[in-house]
Amino acid sequence: MLFKSLEFKNVVGQKVKVMDIPVLEEDSRYYFMIQVRLQTFITSLYKETKAKRCYSFRDYLKRVLKWPDYEELFKTGELKNNA
Repeated sequence: MLFKSLEFKNVVGQKVKVMDIPVLEEDSRYYFMIQVRLQTFITSLYKETKAKRCYSFRDYLKRVLKWPDYEELFKTGELKNNA
């Protein structure tokens, strides 16, 4: 899975970086849900005046999604022969 990151300045001008944003195809069943969650997360960070510099969107999703949805979204295939 591919991940992207996003940098922006919040309401007080502090630079904030959001990492581990999954890149999904538009026909994925999780596409809309991830877009809404990302917008909600960024809005909350934008308004925060004492924000950290770096956030992980993957950790945020771990807290707010139901575990079966999180596992399905970030599932990794089993590697053969320790590759």
